[in-house]
Amino acid sequence: MTIVATPILYGIPHCDTVKKARAWLADQGIAYVFHDFKKQGVPMDQLPHWMAAAGWDKVLNRQGTTWRRLDAATQASVHDEASAAALMQQQPSTIKRPIVQWPQGRITVGFSPEAWASLASTSVR
Repeated sequence: MTIVATPILYGIPHCDTVKKARAWLADQGIAYVFHDFKKQGVPMDQLPHWMAAAGWDKVLNRQGTTWRRLDAATQASVHDEASAAALMQQQPSTIKRPIVQWPQGRITVGFSPEAWASLASTSVR
């Protein structure tokens, strides 16, 4: 895993949770890099790290609209890390958002101001 100097927030710009996360980072005065899944794609070199850090079942968003719109056969075909990675590569909206790679090497999935506060205190401002 690569250690970054500035947090990298991965997501989709129109996602409400990503909007809240970006606003929170801005309110804290934390500079960050935004990686747009829709424009830049899913970074295949990072996806295995995210799944190792959080578990593929947490990175895969089974609560979202995109998952619910998938046919039953596609949903049933996701049963392990490899099948989840293939789906997330094809359908970036099935990734729980945001994913943040913090300077300390930590990966967080989803937005939690409480969990982010300690990580943010060591981020570049």
